[in-house]
Amino acid sequence: MARHHGTPRLFRHGPSAEVRLLVLALVALALLITDARIRVLDPVRQAVAVALYPFQRVVLLPRDGVQTVYEWMNAASLIRNENEALQRQRIELSQVASHAAQLAAENAQLRRLLGISDTTAQSAVVVEVLYEPPNSFNQRLVFNKGSNAGIAPGMPVIDEGGVVGQIIRVTPMTAEAALVTDEQVSIPVQILRNGLRLIAFGGDSAGEMEVRYLAANADIRQGDTIVTSGVGGLFPAGLPVAKVDSVERDTASGFARAVVQPLAHPERYRHFLVLQVDTAGANMNRDEAQAGEKQ
Repeated sequence: MARHHGTPRLFRHGPSAEVRLLVLALVALALLITDARIRVLDPVRQAVAVALYPFQRVVLLPRDGVQTVYEWMNAASLIRNENEALQRQRIELSQVASHAAQLAAENAQLRRLLGISDTTAQSAVVVEVLYEPPNSFNQRLVFNKGSNAGIAPGMPVIDEGGVVGQIIRVTPMTAEAALVTDEQVSIPVQILRNGLRLIAFGGDSAGEMEVRYLAANADIRQGDTIVTSGVGGLFPAGLPVAKVDSVERDTASGFARAVVQPLAHPERYRHFLVLQVDTAGANMNRDEAQAGEKQ
């Protein structure tokens, strides 16, 4: 058996590490120059890239998963915020549309009121409802103008439908009116068809008026229109008041009673006209009439 005799590997001598590093650096530099000049290593680079691609995808899976979850959460949050913004925008647009419709209706009513004020001989003050006192027995409205605007107790309140009520109390900044359906209000009226003079009172039922103390054979019919007669001076003549709804005749007592429906609709509007009539002169005429009756 032959025995190999030679120098042990531990004691073999070769090129030093510095020499090998220099050689490798020169080889790398040569490869870089060659690839930059004639790009001979492109096929090798592409083959290596294709071989390494599956490993790259596996390595990048955690990052891609985290990014996908993050994007999904951001998308869900974005969609939720957009839905909330759209809902808020719809609500705001609905409020704007409702407010615009309300303003249009109020402007139309104000134009009608101004048209009425042009046809009346008395000067008028446009008032707006502040609130309606919560009282089930009396039917009242409180307006935003008072004695500072020239409003005084006794002045009539009208809208485009006719007589709404009468001012009963004022302060410098506000005025309180009793509606024609209030029990404390009485208005001298006449039937438009035949001129029969009557007195209309606030009715016992809400939203109604009554014409009392009629002769059983009085010429009043269902459907007749009742207007102010001008007697007393507080309510100018010719203002629409109500329409006769029914007539009850009691032949035994010799009297009749009519239930009438007001033509004005104070529950529908916020603006009204207060006619600035001469309340002092009207009260003086009333006192003189009462004194003449006593004599």
